[in-house]
Amino acid sequence: MAATQFHRHFSTKGNSLYWILIAYLVIGAFFPIIGIVALICMIAPVVVSIRKGRWWCGNACPRGNLFDRLISQYSPHKPIPTFLRSRGWRIFMLVFIFSVFGIQTYYAWGDWSAIGRVFWNIILVTTIAGVALAFIYAPRTWCSFCPMGTLSSWAAPRKGNLPDGFKRVHVGSTCQMKCKSCARVCPMQLTPYDSRGQEEGYLNTDCIKCGRCIIACPSKIMEMKESSSK
Repeated sequence: MAATQFHRHFSTKGNSLYWILIAYLVIGAFFPIIGIVALICMIAPVVVSIRKGRWWCGNACPRGNLFDRLISQYSPHKPIPTFLRSRGWRIFMLVFIFSVFGIQTYYAWGDWSAIGRVFWNIILVTTIAGVALAFIYAPRTWCSFCPMGTLSSWAAPRKGNLPDGFKRVHVGSTCQMKCKSCARVCPMQLTPYDSRGQEEGYLNTDCIKCGRCIIACPSKIMEMKESSSK
């Protein structure tokens, strides 16, 4: 007898940002210099995470949007392998991707089109890898060890004095952890219910602030709160 599937696709309202990625890949194939635009998605996630955590990943990343809104409908939603989430693997991928990027940029230096092609190639290859993993495991498997996501999680606020406006999920103390609906729909396959009743809220640095867990909660005892110095 087949095991019951735990994680599942969960549709929510929002913009289809994945068209930005598709347009980037198509236009960049003919006009390589366009590839440099990828700098935005390399720098912005880390800068934003200093005050907002991995908010960019769940709300502004075109590739993440592709996984959530399109690929998720066809993914098997299997558990993301533990080793792909491990610190060692994430560090390896960070070093590997940046090494490849650095070497290729070195040889392309002085030619803006060639440099743009380096960016474009990295985005194309990692997108293909991400889509392949989405059809093998879960939609955001790639996001579990994405180099920029890793840097963002390291830069994200953890505990103590959280920045003003920092959003995090709060789970009411009445949560019984029986339905685990929040974990079922979490794109990152996290477990927000673990923070039930905690004043600081759910502070897992890989939380992408998408709010799906809140919408899916049948008891409506979850909410997104913002930090305030007042």
